[in-house]
Amino acid sequence: MLSGIHHVTGITRRVQANVDFYAGFLGLRLVKRTGGYEDAEQLHLFYGDALGSPGSLITFLVWEDGAPGRVGHGQVSEIALAVPPDSIGDWLTRAMTARVPVEGPLREQGETVLRLKDPDGVIVKLVGAALPAAAPLPDPIAPTRLRGVTILTEQPVATREFLTRFGYQPGAAGGAIQRMESDTDIIDVRDATGFFPGIPGTGILDHVAFRAADADAVRQMRLALKGTDATSVHDRKYFLSLYVREPAGTLLEYATDAPGFTVDEAPEHLGEALFVPPHDAARAEDLRVILPQFSLPGKERQPMRDLHFVHRFHRPDSPDGKTIVLLHGTGGNESDLMPLAHRMAPNATLLGVRGRSSEEGINRWFRRHDAVTYDQADIRAEAEAFAGFIAEAARAYDLDPAALTYLGYSNGANLLGALMQLYPGLIRSAVLLRGIQVLEEPPTLEPQALKDSRVLMLTGARDPFARMAPALERALQDGGAALEVQTLDAGHELQPEDLAQGKSWIDRA
Repeated sequence: MLSGIHHVTGITRRVQANVDFYAGFLGLRLVKRTGGYEDAEQLHLFYGDALGSPGSLITFLVWEDGAPGRVGHGQVSEIALAVPPDSIGDWLTRAMTARVPVEGPLREQGETVLRLKDPDGVIVKLVGAALPAAAPLPDPIAPTRLRGVTILTEQPVATREFLTRFGYQPGAAGGAIQRMESDTDIIDVRDATGFFPGIPGTGILDHVAFRAADADAVRQMRLALKGTDATSVHDRKYFLSLYVREPAGTLLEYATDAPGFTVDEAPEHLGEALFVPPHDAARAEDLRVILPQFSLPGKERQPMRDLHFVHRFHRPDSPDGKTIVLLHGTGGNESDLMPLAHRMAPNATLLGVRGRSSEEGINRWFRRHDAVTYDQADIRAEAEAFAGFIAEAARAYDLDPAALTYLGYSNGANLLGALMQLYPGLIRSAVLLRGIQVLEEPPTLEPQALKDSRVLMLTGARDPFARMAPALERALQDGGAALEVQTLDAGHELQPEDLAQGKSWIDRA
């Protein structure tokens, strides 16, 4: 029976910091970048040795600016990577120079260990162990393969017994840890009785996958796991796998070695292209805009700043100098409008922003009391904060505030309408999709206060909120804005005509 770890998967909230740590600091190779197979709007990155060999792989799902999880029982809590035994001193120096949090050297189970923390706080142990790489990396002290993982469990006996299904047998024990050994690596099962349960989120390790010889081995394991919560067999293109939770709750995967990552990229070009799962091929272009961008170590990049609103840039291959600021509707996020804006202006840089208010866990730009009654103090507070964000973003990213175009939908369009009334001159160019007047006592604008502003309002004829749009139209016209209003054969939802009219208006601008 083939045994050992195939890969370990974690969740990160900052893709660029993750790439800088695993491909930059550790020197692993980024061997594949894809949209997630369960959710194609999640970027999935795979790091490993020079060919992404099973047993060397660490993968991350990207939940950009997602909520942090909590490490606890029922989870993988640490990754261990083998490095050449005589390189521990070099790694300590490298970590201190790079200001990577480091503890050690320590002696654990007879091995020399450095304990590091990645940018999300995930513990990565570097273990001095003479384990050769299947496909060595250029750096002579680079990690060679996975040494193992640590699992926290409230049922240590049941967890250990379950791991024997994947070829692990008891090894040395010490304190709360019982080591389980395969032919190639180890699982440290730690008794975490009385500890907090783990909570999913960023900064946690989602699962560990074990190696299967072939597809038949996966199917046989599926039959052997009958009566458990094992999933059906999934085709992940690069491997075939199934998932199951061991008795204490840790998520495990069983994955084939083949066909591997060279099935759609030549070995010398691994990790260069973004791949979309085959079942999402129809929206491949949209996904390439939605998924967060990053730069490999040593490549040109534009750093992201920590500002008062969560935000994300999308930079096209051939930028034309235009920048469009995107404000999502209720329940959306900073990337929701990127496909629409990209179709309207394919060569524009897109700055998507996330609203800071929350209603039953969904994102909004300001609070509401009911569907058509809005928290006036919150509107003004968030409008002031957003105006400040635009000023700091302009400084941070060298943007010209007067040259920005804004695109807002529903709740986002409503905030833009309020901003234009509360801060005349801030917004010079705006497309408002299903925008309405949300200010109960709007300021009286001077006749030419908005004379430098161009606005396109697209209202749905069957939109239940459309009756509140004329009040916003009058306010903008009274302020002197160059306003174009169109009523579309639509409800509150967006239609292809929104794209056509928005593109035409932006092109004319």
